[in-house]
Amino acid sequence: MSLQFSSRELTDLAIAWVALGVAFAIFFEGGGSQAISRLLDEGLVLPLVVSLVTAGLGFLLHELAHKVVAVRFDQVAEFRADYGMLFLAIMSALVGFLFAAPGAVHHRGRLTEREHGLIALAGPVTNGLLALAFAPVYVAGVLGGSPLIALLGGRGVAINLFLAAFNLIPFGGLDGRTVLNWSNVVFALAFLPAAAITLYVVFVLGVGF
Repeated sequence: MSLQFSSRELTDLAIAWVALGVAFAIFFEGGGSQAISRLLDEGLVLPLVVSLVTAGLGFLLHELAHKVVAVRFDQVAEFRADYGMLFLAIMSALVGFLFAAPGAVHHRGRLTEREHGLIALAGPVTNGLLALAFAPVYVAGVLGGSPLIALLGGRGVAINLFLAAFNLIPFGGLDGRTVLNWSNVVFALAFLPAAAITLYVVFVLGVGF
């Protein structure tokens, strides 16, 4: 089965991408009305572009990874945005925290537990690989004395680590629950390192802030 996109799916992806970019831009400014004031006073374009490239790219490739693997297993798969959750993402950023669950790739067809698990695992693994890809950008920015490159790389590392660890939480409709239902061992090998690395890199080293 070939990889195809409907016009509705492309619209949902675009809206979710922009909404997440706005939410992460507000969040990294500290949230609240002061964040909005700073963005308006100092310029919205650069923080928004950084968020679209880091959070937006992380989101898009995360969802595409789900879709590609689902199609690989002969599923009919399509992303649908959750507009209520996109609104919540922006509102939560305004009060200083971020809850990012912009939608999901829905698929239909017969699947084994392993196939379900692999489809779910594809998204967080993609975010982990993106964090690795952004790491040398961050290092180059720091060593080269370029604040903008360091910011772009650092945010790319932090956001993609966060997305990987968050989506692996075994709760509700998050990827982690599906992976755990398939294999305790695979879940542990994915979630524990993702959570530990995220806590250390983002919250101890402060990369991306």
